[in-house]
Amino acid sequence: MNPADVAQAAPQIDMSFWTLFWHAHIVVKLVMIGLLAASVWCWSIIIDKTLLFRRTRKEMDAFEEVFWSGRSLEELYRELAAKPVSDMSAVFVAAMREWKRSFENGGRSVASLSQRIDKVLDVTIQRETERFESKLLVLSTIASAAPFIGLFGTVWGIMNSFTAIAVSKNSSLAVVAPGIAEALFATAIGLFAAIPALMAYNKLQSEVGKASSRLEAFADEFSAILSRQIDERLAA
Repeated sequence: MNPADVAQAAPQIDMSFWTLFWHAHIVVKLVMIGLLAASVWCWSIIIDKTLLFRRTRKEMDAFEEVFWSGRSLEELYRELAAKPVSDMSAVFVAAMREWKRSFENGGRSVASLSQRIDKVLDVTIQRETERFESKLLVLSTIASAAPFIGLFGTVWGIMNSFTAIAVSKNSSLAVVAPGIAEALFATAIGLFAAIPALMAYNKLQSEVGKASSRLEAFADEFSAILSRQIDERLAA
């Protein structure tokens, strides 16, 4: 018989994604649903953080342009004190607030002001860095756990496939293939969730490092400016 005629005579098996999901065991279905939900959560974090870092870069650029334009620090502080518009302006406001508090006390605590300003800058930068890093642990967890969760679904599905073979006493490929495909589909969904999460985590961690380094560089420059002014006041 012609092989083409044999292929046409063989029963057609629907191997679409929906069919694979619908005919899977309930445990495998729960694994697939959990992995798909994790993937959606992962992409929501990726989009949110990507927009956050893009907005942060623009706000830092705008603040640095104003700061280094020669504008009065007092005037800039009054404008930003109520609500800093960027992470860098939050660092600036925190240092200026400590500066003004010291001189409002009659200048009695000016001698240790430089150290206090440095501590305030460090705390503010740490707080902003923690905000940058929020939810990134979710990406790391999904990237590391999703393949194993998908593998669990695969193992469970294959176990059920072999059980069905034992009950039916039929080991033909037509009987085995659908069950194996359903099981492997769980692994595919696990990789679908894990790979973007891992790539995004590495990329976003790099963005966190760049933003933190930029804040630290500005803090060092601003601390040096305030330190010179403190020395001038002490020498006067």
